[in-house]
Amino acid sequence: MNPLPNIAWIGDAATGHLRLLDQTRLPAEETYLDCTTVEHVYDAIKRLSVRGAPAIAIAAAYGTVIAAQQGPDAAPQACDRLASARPTAVNVFGALDRLRRVVPPTPDALLSVAQAIHDEDRQACHAIGHNGLRFIDALPVQARGVLTHCNAGALATGGIGTATAPMYLAHQHHKPFRVFADETRPLLQGSRLTAFELAAAGIDTTLICDDMAAHVMQRGDIGLVITGADRIARNGDTANKIGTYNLAVLAKHHRIPFVIAAPLTTFNPDTPTGQDIPIEERNPVEITNAFGKPTAPTAEQLPGMNTYNPAFDVTPAELITAIVTDQGVIQPVHQDTIEQHLQLN
Repeated sequence: MNPLPNIAWIGDAATGHLRLLDQTRLPAEETYLDCTTVEHVYDAIKRLSVRGAPAIAIAAAYGTVIAAQQGPDAAPQACDRLASARPTAVNVFGALDRLRRVVPPTPDALLSVAQAIHDEDRQACHAIGHNGLRFIDALPVQARGVLTHCNAGALATGGIGTATAPMYLAHQHHKPFRVFADETRPLLQGSRLTAFELAAAGIDTTLICDDMAAHVMQRGDIGLVITGADRIARNGDTANKIGTYNLAVLAKHHRIPFVIAAPLTTFNPDTPTGQDIPIEERNPVEITNAFGKPTAPTAEQLPGMNTYNPAFDVTPAELITAIVTDQGVIQPVHQDTIEQHLQLN
C-alpha cells in the first residue's frame, strides 16, 4: 500500500548504508539518497528528506549503525548528534535511548535493534489502522469525508502510516469514504505527499488549501478529522504540524470528531503539558522563498519585514475526541485515561 519504499538498510552491518527516499523532491521526482555517514543522516532529517516522527526515529536508528562502523566510541556521539536534528518529535529520543543501551555497540548488535524498531513501527501502523476503523465506520451517511493534515502516511513511517492507516484498511475493505487532504503550508506535505500516496493507492482523494477547511466543514462534507502527532504530553495535549490546532478548533465548532492517531512511542509522559513541548522554528526562507521562488519580501529587501515559521502547534486535550494507538483507543482524552493506557498508575 506504500507507493514508494521510503527507508531501507542496504548491505550488511559492517559495510552497509541507509537508503532514503528524498521526500523534498516528491511528487516530481523519485530520488534516493544513500547515506554513508552520520552527517548524511543528520542532514536528511534536518532538511526533511526523511520526515514524520516514526520515520525520523527509524532513520536515526540506522544512522547509529553507520557510526559504529567507525568504531565503538562513535555510536554514542552519533546518538547525541542525531537527537539534535529536530527537537519536537519525541519518537527519535526513545529509539536512540534503546540504541544507547546496546553493549557493546557493535554494528551487528545495533543493526538488530534498528531493524526491530523498523519492524515494530510497521506492526504498530497496522494495529492503529485496525483500531481506528471504527471512526470511519461511524461516518454519517451524508458526510463521508475524512479530513487530514500534513503527512502521517506510509511515507512518514515504517508501515502504512498512522492517520492514514485506517484509510488504507477501510479502502482495502471497500468501505465508502473519501479523503480531503489539506495542502499543509508552507512545505506542502499534504499536497506533495499525502494526496500523492493516497491517490496512488486508489483512494478517493480531494486536495484543498489549508484555508478551505472551514468552508468544506460548513458545507457538511466532513464527518471526521484525523491527524498524526509528533509528541503527546502526559495530559493529552498534542504537538503536530502547524495548522493542526486550527482544524481542532474548527472541528469543535462544527461538532466533528477530531482524532489523533499515533503509536505509543509518540507519548512522552515526562512532558507534563503542551506548554512544555519544544516547538521547532524553521528557516524563514521556507516562507519567503518557497521551493526556490520568491513568494514574499525579505528583511534584506524591506527592513522591518519579519517572518515567523514554527513547524508545529499544540492542540489542547479538550479539543481531541480520541487518540488511536497501536494498543487501543483513548477516549475521553485526559491525563487519567492516558496514564491508564500507558500503564503508568
